[in-house]
Amino acid sequence: MIMKKAFRYGVLLTLALFLLFAANLLIGSVAIPARDVVRVLLGDEGVKESWRYIVWEARLPQTLTAVLSGSSLAVCGLMLQTVFRNPLAGTSILGVNSGAGLGVALVTLLLGGSVTTGAFSLSGFFSVLAAAFLGAMAVMALILFFSLLIRNNVMLLITGIMIGYLASSAVSLLNYVSTAEGVQSYMLWGMGNFGGVSLSQMPWFVLVALLGIVGALSLVKPLNAMLLGERYAENLGVHVHRVRNILLVVTGLLTAVTTAFCGPILFIDLAVPHIARLLLGTSNHRILLPITLLTGAVVALLCNLVCVLPGDAGFIPLNSVTPIIGAPVVIYVILSGRRRG
Repeated sequence: MIMKKAFRYGVLLTLALFLLFAANLLIGSVAIPARDVVRVLLGDEGVKESWRYIVWEARLPQTLTAVLSGSSLAVCGLMLQTVFRNPLAGTSILGVNSGAGLGVALVTLLLGGSVTTGAFSLSGFFSVLAAAFLGAMAVMALILFFSLLIRNNVMLLITGIMIGYLASSAVSLLNYVSTAEGVQSYMLWGMGNFGGVSLSQMPWFVLVALLGIVGALSLVKPLNAMLLGERYAENLGVHVHRVRNILLVVTGLLTAVTTAFCGPILFIDLAVPHIARLLLGTSNHRILLPITLLTGAVVALLCNLVCVLPGDAGFIPLNSVTPIIGAPVVIYVILSGRRRG
């Protein structure tokens, strides 16, 4: 029964994914006929050069980024909620986004966009990605350390929020000492935008995101065992400490690559796993994780489409749209938990 439901929703989500993917390519601030968009994608040289540039250099990378970012953040939220056994766990709530943002702030606001130590030098998007990864990893390691000391899920959640506040405070100090141009650049980055990955950077973005997603898929069995508690998982032969370390790397990698290029995107990691659970009515990660990946991609494409709908009037910041979808889901989960309690 569950498998039939999962197959049905999988087909529907895949269809929605293709339709929204096409809509994101067809709709934008510049009106381009659908026939000409198809001609551009097929390599027709007879289409206006400006339209070819918009489709290839703006719309296509932005759409691909939305698919991968939505899937990455959604699977991060699912894994964190399972490991911490807390429905409100997520990269944004637990401060992992803030850690990645602090890393980016250190590079962009303090170091001028490059990191140089002796003969070793990183600049451009490599330095931003490295800084975001290290920041996300540092906060994630701190949260996992506190999880060994704090058994109460609510207290652990509050600890993550406090760590996020500390990171945000450090970012505020960096904004204070930075130049006006640096502050403006960082603020625009913080509003969220799937258009931060260019076509030339796309292979690196795809590679890192796919590595993280494959790593998440490899954790299906231990995550299912951990649903019933760490002791039960250990009795089944799961090395809980090793699983936590792998989860740390995977979550840090996926959060870093999305936050570095797209900004700290809110609510997708928190809400999408609950949407997938509500659709399926199961916590079996063998079924839940693939549906969560698809749902995350669909939600991200929908949010990106809403952002570009104003057309000539401009673009809506991504983090102004994601709470409209995510916040009601989180409120529903909280109220449902209260009723069950």
